[in-house]
Amino acid sequence: MKKYLLTAVVAVAPLCAQQAQQRPSDAAVAVSAAGSSVQSAAAQPATGGRRRGPERPKGPTPHLANGMVDLSGVWQGGGPVGDIMQGLPKGFNLQMTPEAEKIFKARQSKDDPEANCLPTGIPRQAPYPWRIVQTPTIVFMLYEGNIHSFRQIFVDGRKHKDDPDPTWYGDSIGHYEGDTLVVDTIGFNDKFWFDFAGHPHTEQLHTIERYTRKDLGTLEVQTTIIDPGAYKEPFTLNFTASLRPKEELMEYICQENQVDAQHLKGGAGLN
Repeated sequence: MKKYLLTAVVAVAPLCAQQAQQRPSDAAVAVSAAGSSVQSAAAQPATGGRRRGPERPKGPTPHLANGMVDLSGVWQGGGPVGDIMQGLPKGFNLQMTPEAEKIFKARQSKDDPEANCLPTGIPRQAPYPWRIVQTPTIVFMLYEGNIHSFRQIFVDGRKHKDDPDPTWYGDSIGHYEGDTLVVDTIGFNDKFWFDFAGHPHTEQLHTIERYTRKDLGTLEVQTTIIDPGAYKEPFTLNFTASLRPKEELMEYICQENQVDAQHLKGGAGLN
């Protein structure tokens, strides 16, 4: 059985019960102390001791019998892990409010919710694969990593709740625009971090995501962040996910024997 080649960025990789059954894959992943990938090797050239990930499958964008884009499948990548700056245009000046800047500078690696087996929220991704399951009324996103959680996006024409309870994944309403699924989400809590660097947000967070299947193996993910409580102006992140047609999600439970966070030292970030 082939295994991920794990290269520590900050500290040790998570010592979970599942280590003995790492998933079979040719993808190599650089991990942070919490098992978070700074970058998916599948989207980057092979450097150092890391191998290039499997090639993306080639072919046209698939569609369902009714002509709607087919987004289903197991994907990898698609959001920030190490730092949201990775998805911003080069030279973009991300301006936080004074309150958010204070929170950002004070954060410690050991307090990262993802390092403590809590959900990553939006738009953060873990380095592990995730699956899209489409139905006529709901699109599900199933996450292998961390708490083996799921997200549901309602595409049945409903509106947002008037006063949604704050949650990790928020209240998500979607619709289709050609080969793109557009997802509008509000009702977030302020607990998750955008990335390992510790970029914060408030309960005012509002995200607009666009999932576009450019071809058989490529899913472009564009996420606009609107949060006047933490950022002086909206900004848009761009990431790409790759189809993993020969892979299935394995059961990975971060809480089992999680002994990693206690070893994290210093401020949040990648240094």
